[in-house]
Amino acid sequence: MAHELTTSYIKDAMDLFRYYKRLGERGIEQCPDEGLFSTLDPESNSIAIIVKHMAGNMRSRWTDFLTTDGEKPDRNRDCEFEEPPQNRAELIEMWECGWKTLFDALDPLNDADLTRTVTIRTEPHSVMQAINRQIAHYSYHVGQIVFLAKHLTASATGAWSSLSVPRNKSGEFNADVAGGRKSQR
Repeated sequence: MAHELTTSYIKDAMDLFRYYKRLGERGIEQCPDEGLFSTLDPESNSIAIIVKHMAGNMRSRWTDFLTTDGEKPDRNRDCEFEEPPQNRAELIEMWECGWKTLFDALDPLNDADLTRTVTIRTEPHSVMQAINRQIAHYSYHVGQIVFLAKHLTASATGAWSSLSVPRNKSGEFNADVAGGRKSQR
């Protein structure tokens, strides 16, 4: 029973990471190129900067995940908020590289690994705590990406294709979920 729960946790975590990856991608796909590099005000980050930060975090956290501190000595977090990728292709390459590092680190995990301790900035975390911490961190930033993509896309084009339940369509969506035509996952 414990093995099934642990294996299920790893699978569920990977599925959740894939969900947030795809949600961010669907927002980025709709956003016009110029919107990817726009900010709402001087204190805001662009989608490109958020992607750069996420990729830097993923490289640091997930490279040698079980054996080295999640805050790598060569990481310069402050630089992640400067000089964004220059175009959509660079942004997507950075995005994909970060997520690949994450999935490559999680894919081989087994039950015994979940009982191990890892460090992030020298603070100990169970592997499960470290994974949960990153799920929360990435979902936060994907929410920012989607918010910006929706705002900038609608402002530029007057259109936005909902990534969740469209306005005034809750009943229809619920019926589709109940009928097996759509999923909430």
